[in-house]
Amino acid sequence: MNGASQLQSDSSNVNWPIKINLKTFSIIKKILLNVLILFLCCSFHNKVFAQKFENLAPTPPMGWNSWNTFQTNINEQLVKDIADVMVSSGMKDAGYTYLVLDDGWMAMERDSKTGDLIPDPKKFPNGLIPVIDYVHSKGLKFGLYNCAGTKTCAGYPGTRGYEYQDARFYASLNIDYLKFDWCNTEGINAKEAYTTTSKALKLAGRPIVFSLCEWGNNKPWLWAEPVGQLWRTTGDITAQFDGIKNYGNWHANGVMTIVDMQDTLRKYAGPNHWNDPDMLEVGNGLTPAENRSHFSLWAMLAAPLMAGNDLRKMNNETKSVLTNKDVIAVNQDVLGIQGFKYSDEDSVQTWFRPLNNGDWAVCFVNRSSTSKAIEFNWQNENAVDVLFNKTLDATTATYKIRDLWSKKSTDDTKKSLKAIVQPHDVLMLRLTK
Repeated sequence: MNGASQLQSDSSNVNWPIKINLKTFSIIKKILLNVLILFLCCSFHNKVFAQKFENLAPTPPMGWNSWNTFQTNINEQLVKDIADVMVSSGMKDAGYTYLVLDDGWMAMERDSKTGDLIPDPKKFPNGLIPVIDYVHSKGLKFGLYNCAGTKTCAGYPGTRGYEYQDARFYASLNIDYLKFDWCNTEGINAKEAYTTTSKALKLAGRPIVFSLCEWGNNKPWLWAEPVGQLWRTTGDITAQFDGIKNYGNWHANGVMTIVDMQDTLRKYAGPNHWNDPDMLEVGNGLTPAENRSHFSLWAMLAAPLMAGNDLRKMNNETKSVLTNKDVIAVNQDVLGIQGFKYSDEDSVQTWFRPLNNGDWAVCFVNRSSTSKAIEFNWQNENAVDVLFNKTLDATTATYKIRDLWSKKSTDDTKKSLKAIVQPHDVLMLRLTK
C-alpha cells in the first residue's frame, strides 16, 4: 500500500465514527455543557459565601491602636517606638500581636494616575513598607485603617468605589489587619459595603483580619460572621467609667454604658467572630480601680483587647493591668464563650463566664461611688448558662478560688464568699474544680 492509500485509510478511520455518531456527540455536548454550568454555579456560590479567611482569630485579637491617644498625629518614628515598647514592656509576651495605624496615615488625595492610596509623605517619607517590615521584624503584625464611605472620619480618601483596588494595595504592603470604619456613607448599605470589601480582601489573596467598625447601627452581629472576624457593637468609647460624653453632633460612651449594651449579644460571638465593644482606655485617665474594672469586663465579654494608650509613657500600674496574664487567660479562653450578667443588685453587677476544662470566671463590679459589701453563697447560687449548656453547681462539685488581681488563692466554694468591693472596682475570680 502506498503512502496516499495509507493516508486515505487513516483519515477514513478517524472520520467514520463521527459521521455515524452525531446523535451521541450531541448528547455528550449537552452533558459537558451542564457540567460546565454546574461548575460555574458552584464557583459563584463559593465566592458569595466563602467571604473571609478562616481561623485568623480563634481567640479575640489583641494589640495596640493609635487612635485613642494620637488621632491623626502619627508617623514613622511613632510606629517604630511603639513596636519597640510592645516588645520591651512585656506586651508582646502577654499576647498583644497587632500594631494598628488608625485614621490619618494617608495623603489627602489618591495617586492621580493609578488611583492608589498614598502614604502621607511627611509622616512616612520612606513609605509604609519599611515601617511594616520593621514591625514584622519584631515578631508583631501590622494593621491599617480605612472606611467604607467616600472619605474617612478625618476626611482622608475612603474606599467607596475602590474596594478591589485597595484590597490589592493592602496585600502588596503585607498588612495583617484592616479596621474598616463607617463615616461618609450616606446612601450606602452596610451589609453590601462590608461584604464587598470582604470579598475583595479574599480575592487579593493575603490573609487579613477584617475588623468591621460599623458602630452597631445596622446590627452586624446578625450578618457579619461570614464577612469579618470582629464587628463593633457600639459607638466610640471614651475614658470615663460611666455615662455619655457629648461632642456636639456625636457622643462617646463610658465603659459601663458600653457594658450595658453587650449582654444580649453573646449568642452571636465565638471563635473567629467576635463582638467588639471598642478599644481599651486603660492608661488614658481612668483611676486604677476603673482600669481594673474595664480590663476585667472586656475579658469577661471575650472582647478584642486593643490597647489605646501611649505605651512609651505608661506607668507600672497601667502595665500591670494590661499584662495581667491571669485576666488575659480568661479573655483568650479557647471555648470562646462570652460571659453573661448573672445579677445586678445595689449597684453591684455579677458576671459569669464558662471556661475550658469546666473552669469558671466570676466578676463582681461595683458601679457606685461608695464601697459595697458582698456575700455570695456558692451553695445556693447555681449559675446556669442556658445558651451554651454550662452549669456551675457548687452543691455537686467543689471549686478552688483564685483572685486574679491579688493573685492569691482563697477559700473554696464550700464557704460563702464575703468581700468589700471598692468604688468602681472589681473582684475577679477563677473557679477550678
